[in-house]
Amino acid sequence: MECTVNWIGGVAGTRSGMGFVAETGSGHMVVMDGAADAAVPGNGGQNLAPRPMEMLLAGAGGCTAYDVVLILKRGRHDVRGCSVKLIAERAEQEPKVFTRIRLHFTVTGKGVPASAVERAIHLSHEKYCSATVMLGKTAEITTSFDLLEA
Repeated sequence: MECTVNWIGGVAGTRSGMGFVAETGSGHMVVMDGAADAAVPGNGGQNLAPRPMEMLLAGAGGCTAYDVVLILKRGRHDVRGCSVKLIAERAEQEPKVFTRIRLHFTVTGKGVPASAVERAIHLSHEKYCSATVMLGKTAEITTSFDLLEA
């Protein structure tokens, strides 16, 4: 797996901002930016795209949601929707790693047993989701879910 990240600066390519574009090994582009720094203009971003740490959190959410849907489908469950809301806390001192991450899944399906959803979430976090397993080295990760009938 590979990725190239290039500094693109600010609006219209000026080198005063903190915008970056990542090109993934699969050929997709993702733009990232930082928050504006009012104390030192030009040192911060322009708030034009997600922060890199937000992208990391989003990647973990995508990884685990993918697993949950795949596990339910392989179990021949009629899953029709899945979303996960992630709420993270970070350390106050550098490096500001994630210290707590709460994942709340909302799974929609027809006749899907709660035990199957619970099992899918557990398997994702214990075995399949590389992102949450990795983040679990610094963060306490907790999960919960709602199951909605379609």
